[in-house]
Amino acid sequence: MTLTYTQKARKSGMTLIELTVVILVLLSLISILFVGARAWKRGSDRAGCIMNIRNVQQGMRSFQNMNGHSAGDLVANARSEIIGPGKFVESVPQCPGTGTYSFLDDSLPLSGALYATCSMANTEKHVPSDYGDW
Repeated sequence: MTLTYTQKARKSGMTLIELTVVILVLLSLISILFVGARAWKRGSDRAGCIMNIRNVQQGMRSFQNMNGHSAGDLVANARSEIIGPGKFVESVPQCPGTGTYSFLDDSLPLSGALYATCSMANTEKHVPSDYGDW
């Protein structure tokens, strides 16, 4: 069969430009996915950290109430009485965002103050917004 001037031969497949556009669109979607996943992870780490701080705070308040201590009292080895197997908090909490917790070891905090704080409190906002009633 011979082709005339008005007939065109059709070729199947994609051109290099079409392939490049498809790859760019896929890379854009993947990069958006990674940005969203990173933000989700950061929020998840923050929520986990706040829950750890809250659990330690509740354990400290339970220890304080069950042993007749007042806020601000000095208690020798208070941390070892609050955190440990069979205690108010079973194990030393680990920050999910690779931060570290610091505790008021021998003093119970005043009302409205935290017993445990995260080292990432200033950088990643690993601190509860309202903890006055804890």
